[in-house]
Amino acid sequence: MSALNRFHETASDALEIIRASLPSGAKLCLTIYPPEKPELDIVFQDDGLDLNEVVSTLRRRGLSIDGDNAYKRDLCDVIVGSLAVGAQNGSPPPADHWAQRFFDIGREERGLHEELVSALKLNRENLRACQATIHLVGGFDPAYVNDAQEAMAIADAVLAKAGE
Repeated sequence: MSALNRFHETASDALEIIRASLPSGAKLCLTIYPPEKPELDIVFQDDGLDLNEVVSTLRRRGLSIDGDNAYKRDLCDVIVGSLAVGAQNGSPPPADHWAQRFFDIGREERGLHEELVSALKLNRENLRACQATIHLVGGFDPAYVNDAQEAMAIADAVLAKAGE
């Protein structure tokens, strides 16, 4: 019998002894992991074990959302991707998917962005028209003309950033 098979047999026997002393309805999960060697991970778990409850238990015992692990990185990648795809008005996630919330946020933010760009364009054009009138009529305070020119330059810079 291989060392790995002996380990499994010993662990299984030990888990049966532990299981017998647990409160009624309690579930058992044992995880063994050699750091940096995920191919050697071993997980023993009761039938019907809810892994989400295992995570909740670990959180109650100090597992932090701030730690670095592949699951959280992948989760954040999906959130960022959903925001970006929503902002680009791309294909939404499947119906009732948890990422729909982030897709909707991205889409709403893009809509607000487009409204603000439209309003800025309108204001910039009205300011340009006022400047043209001032130059044609003359007699206005030059400070107003200079301030308006600076305001139009700021609007132009923002519109350039927005790709407009």
